[in-house]
Amino acid sequence: MTSTHWILFGGATLIAMMLGGTLVTRLPLSGAMIYLGVGVLLGPAVADVFAPDPLRFAPALELVAEAALLISLFSVGLKLEIPLRDRRWLAPLRLAFVSMAITVVLIAAIGVLLLDLPLGAAILLGGILAPTDPVLASGIQPEAGDTPDLVRFNLAGEGGLNDGSAFPVVVLGLGLMGSHDDGTGVAHWLSLDLAWSLVGGILIGAATSFLIGTAVVFLRNRHDEALGMNEFLSLGIVAVCFGLAELCHASGFLAVFAAGIALQRVYRRRDISYLWMWKRGSTRPERETSAAMKEDVQGFNEQIEKLAEPVLVILTGAMLAYVTTFPSLWWFTALSLFVVRPLAVFLGMAGSAMPARHHAMVGWFGIRGIGSVYYLMYALDHGLSGDLAQRFVAFTLVAVTASILLHGVTAGPLMAWYAKGETGQGEPRKGA
Repeated sequence: MTSTHWILFGGATLIAMMLGGTLVTRLPLSGAMIYLGVGVLLGPAVADVFAPDPLRFAPALELVAEAALLISLFSVGLKLEIPLRDRRWLAPLRLAFVSMAITVVLIAAIGVLLLDLPLGAAILLGGILAPTDPVLASGIQPEAGDTPDLVRFNLAGEGGLNDGSAFPVVVLGLGLMGSHDDGTGVAHWLSLDLAWSLVGGILIGAATSFLIGTAVVFLRNRHDEALGMNEFLSLGIVAVCFGLAELCHASGFLAVFAAGIALQRVYRRRDISYLWMWKRGSTRPERETSAAMKEDVQGFNEQIEKLAEPVLVILTGAMLAYVTTFPSLWWFTALSLFVVRPLAVFLGMAGSAMPARHHAMVGWFGIRGIGSVYYLMYALDHGLSGDLAQRFVAFTLVAVTASILLHGVTAGPLMAWYAKGETGQGEPRKGA
């Protein structure tokens, strides 16, 4: 295809997405399922319009997945308006760290005992498949506001956190395989790759975003400067927070997720004394300025997210042509979706106040998506090769495809069943 053909195809795709957007909401499937089918049709398996071979183009595909993941994480962070000191954050934290660690252990055990993988490769597989995605099943995304449905909030918070917390596991797996050279030894991994990566990423992203957001509100209120161009502010915060975190060897993904949360806190915080001091002499109400900034940034980011999602899912559909099938692929995929995820949630949330109905919903909707594709490409770009690379491509892409299909079909009916049960029981509890 020439550049003209690509431009024509891209324009037709965007118009089709707009025209069919309302229709898709009435069908028993998700937009991701349609994009996946488009990718299969356009890929080498059918029309052969483009051929995104993951083994040949891993660096480029890694960049595309990384960009989509950053946009997704920032957008999710902007939607989570529950105060940080609220106990409702305990559930996403336990899911993102405890349940994710259990997921890695279970998948690694299956890899060593049943798939005959070396320990490093088994841990790497667990790190690739452990992250969940809050975006690909639109029917379970959280509502705006500080009283969201707890299941939706827990899944979104978990997805935002564990897309970053999986990176130390991937590094550990590659290190044990001899494919990662960022320091050696258990102490280095525990202190830098794990502890500092997680904590540093959150602190850098939150502080940077809060300072930038506060400065913009101050300039607009006090000096009528820095007006408009909130789209630049959105992309700028994502890039600056990610870049600073990566330069400091911290998690850029967690930094961007924390940046989204911090930016919407600039809008909600009314009790900061120096903001009230700055308000004196302002030409517009502080609340109005910060609210407009937050709404514009969130609206723009959601539009970019709507473009990034189909690009990556279409690429995933096209990459299915490069999947080599083998018997263990099918039972492993079923085991990871139907056993590992529910068991990890049950064990990770043991002793919590989460009702059984919530356990069931969260245990089922462990959606694999952008994070898994990114970490697969990262591993391929950092030394994973040969027969093992072929197997990992199959394990990952089939798991993501099965997740998109199963969760896309079940999101509507299960959320309706869940909502009916919640209505009958009154307001959901706010404890973790």
